[in-house]
Amino acid sequence: MNLPRPPQSPGLRESLEHKSNRLGFVPLCLSLAAFTFLFAQGDEETFRKRREEMVGTQIASLRWSGSEAVRDARVLEALRQTPRHRFVPAALVPHAYEDRPLPIGYGQTISQPYIVAKMTELLEPKKEDRALEIGTGSGYQAAVLSPLVAEVYTMEIIEPLGIAARERLAALGYKNIELHIGDGYYGWPEKAPFDCIVVTAAANHIPPPLVEQLKPGGRMVIPVGNPFQTQTLVLVSKGRKGPRDIQVRSLMPVAFVPLVGGPKKN
Repeated sequence: MNLPRPPQSPGLRESLEHKSNRLGFVPLCLSLAAFTFLFAQGDEETFRKRREEMVGTQIASLRWSGSEAVRDARVLEALRQTPRHRFVPAALVPHAYEDRPLPIGYGQTISQPYIVAKMTELLEPKKEDRALEIGTGSGYQAAVLSPLVAEVYTMEIIEPLGIAARERLAALGYKNIELHIGDGYYGWPEKAPFDCIVVTAAANHIPPPLVEQLKPGGRMVIPVGNPFQTQTLVLVSKGRKGPRDIQVRSLMPVAFVPLVGGPKKN
């Protein structure tokens, strides 16, 4: 298979490939029908072996110089068990286990496996946790979180993507994931508080509603920066001394699609 070229820095491997149309056979403007998500027909054992290879060479033992490997055994097992080929458009199934983002329509991408694994590890998910994801996309990140926590709540602002993801996750048998179509900037107050929050699109600041909905002792991972520029992956840790007991740590450069939605309320 064709592996992506080594990046300039580890976080930059989460690129906006849908903008450059590097996959020449995927036009920038695809009809909804062309992006119908189909269950891949093929050898599941082959896909399992490709997941093992993906985890072994691209996530747990990186060949890229300077990258920080993912070490959490539970996270690595979740990546081994999650069929990424079921979360990409049918035409891109051959590329499902390459370590790069892939377009899923509506200007959105499914994140590269390494970034999904690293962000999940940074959350330090526990079996009893309630997790919130902002930016469902095709549902892959929610699926990876599913075996690691008690409940996953995921939000998608683009309705067709949200509907397709809900159907996909149900068909694949995920029982502890609940999806809501709405503006993730404001979180999901009816389901709050959350032990961990992961945001899979870049905001130019950390949304206050998400900080408010994070439990004391909770963690949030979010890319912060301007759209279509290099952003910074940030870890937000909420202490137990009150609403202002917040620690923010910058981790590494990344490049995500922009967070859709945000301050419109008066």
